[in-house]
Amino acid sequence: MLCVDEMGPESAKSFRGRRLVRDQPTEGQPAARATQEIDYGRRGGGYVFGAFRPATGEAITRPYDRRTTANFVDFLGEVGCWLGPLGDAPVSLILDNLSTHHAPDVLLFAARHPTWAFVYQPTYAAYLNLIEPWWKTLRSLALKGRRFETWAEICQAVERATAYWNAHRHPFVWGRRRRHRPRRKPGIALGANMRPT
Repeated sequence: MLCVDEMGPESAKSFRGRRLVRDQPTEGQPAARATQEIDYGRRGGGYVFGAFRPATGEAITRPYDRRTTANFVDFLGEVGCWLGPLGDAPVSLILDNLSTHHAPDVLLFAARHPTWAFVYQPTYAAYLNLIEPWWKTLRSLALKGRRFETWAEICQAVERATAYWNAHRHPFVWGRRRRHRPRRKPGIALGANMRPT
């Protein structure tokens, strides 16, 4: 199973993040008010296409200047090279219902690759595709808390984040994360049958 999707549009701007260190005002001056430069739209940007194997955690990303059918077919070719020679092993690609994914060139690509099955998720059901929570993780690794002046800086950040993810990959589990629950200390909670003597 392989999840394929695109993240975007992304443009050169500031991405919110947490500040771990607070600026201390100098002696005798009040603290300055926090400000952020206004971003008046896209200053050169594009889309990042990605494919993700939930079973192993491997991922591939490629930036493109626009989301077109030609770029998507090119990305599918990149995915084919990334997967390597699989022989007759079936490949299931989970896609959303974007019109680019149903274009004639994509259907011709599917005809040239008979072992690839294009599985389209239902409309308004993005939660069924495991690449969506992975995009959130990748955005956090690559973009959160940083300012980018150019599209090339975003591409480099996404490339580094993808390399970091692949170096530390793990199978991606569908469902809720297990949260740490503190253990109860013995003797704090008394049951209905247990009364202090």
